[in-house]
Amino acid sequence: MGRWGDGEKRALSEDKGAQGESLHTDSLSKSPHLPTSPPTQASLILLIGLPGSGKSSLAQQLLAEDSQSPLISTDAIRSQLFGDEAIQGPWLLVWREVQRQFQQAVVQISCAAARRAIYDATNTQRRHRREVIALARATGFTHVTGLWLDTPVWLCLARNRRRDRLVPEDVIFRMHRQLRDAPPSLQEGLDCLIDYSRACSLRSLRSPSEQEPNLTALAPLIPIRLS
Repeated sequence: MGRWGDGEKRALSEDKGAQGESLHTDSLSKSPHLPTSPPTQASLILLIGLPGSGKSSLAQQLLAEDSQSPLISTDAIRSQLFGDEAIQGPWLLVWREVQRQFQQAVVQISCAAARRAIYDATNTQRRHRREVIALARATGFTHVTGLWLDTPVWLCLARNRRRDRLVPEDVIFRMHRQLRDAPPSLQEGLDCLIDYSRACSLRSLRSPSEQEPNLTALAPLIPIRLS
């Protein structure tokens, strides 16, 4: 198991998605551990952004306002599985744990123990975002909101240099190119896309085939104007 400086790049592991194993969406939808009928509104907030963009800080802010929200974090999963979030480990093991925590979150929401779940990962590659969204749908989430922290790359690099656990700058630049060349869009399967970092000129998008998303519940959790 490698660390950041040992050639085990986080981007390579996360962006590979579920290579080597399919999402098994059919088996997930038939899982006996899932509720037989999904809740009316099982919402997932999908964080998107470079290392240092502020994703984890925003996730903690959301949790401060609604502490019951399940937080699914790939960093936390790596720490749980491998003893250190800097250890990349086999992505397949991380992905299986993401699947398990998605299932658990839907059960919590269906039992009214939570209102929404938060997925904290970089999600910079379009193919990987689509895989996560497909997993969310198969698991039972009925509404997926993309919260994109489009923080300037120079600021992400500056924040990264102040961290104890440094992400290699070539990895950050690679992720930046991925987002630049294939930015998040509703066509990936999102119900709503919010460009969080452009608070003064917020873009809130939704699929025309979907009903108006329930952003009223989200509004108190993020200090930006939704209209």
